Amino acid sequence: MTPLRRRLLLPVIRQTRPIAFTPRVCNYTTGAPATPKKYNFTSISSLVQSPSAKTVLVDVREPSEFSAGAIPGAINLPIASAPDALSLPPDEFEDRFGFQKPEKSSELVFYCKAGIRSAAAARLALQEGYEHVGEYPGSWMDWVKEGK
Repeated sequence: MTPLRRRLLLPVIRQTRPIAFTPRVCNYTTGAPATPKKYNFTSISSLVQSPSAKTVLVDVREPSEFSAGAIPGAINLPIASAPDALSLPPDEFEDRFGFQKPEKSSELVFYCKAGIRSAAAARLALQEGYEHVGEYPGSWMDWVKEGK
């Protein structure tokens, strides 16, 4: 690089910052950003009372938290220690967790202790191609508070 070119380009190079990349998850039929459906205590209660084969309640807390108490019918996929769970092939998933991997056509409803991990898990599920994703923001604390 010539001294003149260096003198002209160096200020531009110094001002250039890398652009952060955030993957955009969207609904491929409409192009709109995909957002998880929000569940409340009442809707989770009705889901527990009348389970559906197409809806899977997923507790993303750690196994020790899950064994201390969980919403009836929930499966345990710990998001902190197994963030790659939904990207595993079905046979590896079943070997690791002891139950079948939810189908992509199933609705996954995530909950945790207070709603933070469940929101992260819902985003991961959308990124993995699950189109029917829900979350229970009140999570375990709301379930216990409401008296179940």
